[in-house]
Amino acid sequence: MMSYYIPPKFLDRLAVHITKNFLDLPNVKVPLILGIHGRKGEGKTFMCELVFKRMGIGVVLMSAGELESPDAGDPARLIRLRYREAGEWSRVNGRMAVLMINDVDAGIGRVDGSTQYTVNTQLVNATLMNIADNPTNVQLPGSYDAEPTQRIPVILTGNDFATLYAPLIRDGRMEKFFWDPTHEDRVGIVSGMFEADGVSKSDIEKLVNTFPAQATDFFGALRSRLYDEQIAELINAIGIDKISQKVVHSDGKPTEFRKPNFTLGHLVEIGNAMVREQDRIRELRLVEEYNVALKSRNVSDRQPASTPAASPQPSPNADSTAASSGEYFAYYGHSSDVPDYETTKPRNGNGHANHQSRSSSLDVEIVAQIEELMRQGNQVAIEVVDARRFRTGSWQSYGVFDGDVGRAIAALEACLQEHARDYVRIVGISGAALAGGKADRRRILETVVQRPSSNR
Repeated sequence: MMSYYIPPKFLDRLAVHITKNFLDLPNVKVPLILGIHGRKGEGKTFMCELVFKRMGIGVVLMSAGELESPDAGDPARLIRLRYREAGEWSRVNGRMAVLMINDVDAGIGRVDGSTQYTVNTQLVNATLMNIADNPTNVQLPGSYDAEPTQRIPVILTGNDFATLYAPLIRDGRMEKFFWDPTHEDRVGIVSGMFEADGVSKSDIEKLVNTFPAQATDFFGALRSRLYDEQIAELINAIGIDKISQKVVHSDGKPTEFRKPNFTLGHLVEIGNAMVREQDRIRELRLVEEYNVALKSRNVSDRQPASTPAASPQPSPNADSTAASSGEYFAYYGHSSDVPDYETTKPRNGNGHANHQSRSSSLDVEIVAQIEELMRQGNQVAIEVVDARRFRTGSWQSYGVFDGDVGRAIAALEACLQEHARDYVRIVGISGAALAGGKADRRRILETVVQRPSSNR
């Protein structure tokens, strides 16, 4: 039987928050909500379940998918109903209980300007804030209960709480716990996964050190992959046309498998194959390539065959350019002051800017990508993030540029110099017009220009 390991830091933080919400501490305002956030795959939800089981408490679960509905008000009412259910369970069973909402940022977080902000999103934020401020007076719509509601701690999990409504996550309403397991935590968690398989502690440490950038769920998936060969043999032995009936209508006896090869070398081999699959997904970026290629083809179809594409020029009307970019600037902020690249860059014999002679530090493909995006009427944003926040995807805007290729390239060079130890990427923002005159703010391209471990 598999034995699971709970890191002491995680256990203490969760247990303390739950317990103090059931205590009557004099003159102490205890936050009702505990927000556990961190990068994907680090076992936040699973660790919570292990702590709940160890403490013997009741859990009422909700998912991010329940925070939206075709009927306005349903998710907010459901949160109140589930909160009261947890309180009733605690009263009847005489034990502590919690309300847990998983992946809350996927339900009510705003990832970028294109995220739809619905009435239900507003009501869910308002309801959670109201419950945090009045945890013993949670009423259902259309009724009023004079009896105080049992105070129930609320646990929220997610990846990036920066996308949530700021008043909801303020101190006093929510305690924040960033879960970033240490090396010792990872070794302990992975050791628990492989304990029943007889893998030594030293091999576990070597395995974790071989894949230091992987989240803990990577190792659980690796263990599962070890059984793929035996399952394939089972299918071949029974017949692919009979396996469905055999598995579903079995005689009740569990299918027996021989013990897989749990040697360190075999584990590393399977792990490397999984990493190659991850890299291939990141490298292909098929959707982005398709969108860019489709836009290029549409623009080419609209241009006369005898007329070459015009070289990119600064916007003739700076005021109108700023106005058209106002909506995006409102979310990402204005660009930094950078030198006017158009006045300093050398020009070739045709009078066009010679980017490569001035921008030798930039990849030619990156320069061409910026030119192509702006030629199609799109905006180019530059974003940065340090190594720690890169794992949670918390990128920060360096600037947004519209119509001026030279200024965008100069800004990118300045950003690379200022953030030599950070990740830097360019983002293409669609400039297509929608019905009603509003601009389409979809992200059509994201390209990482610099990684701290790489040499430009």
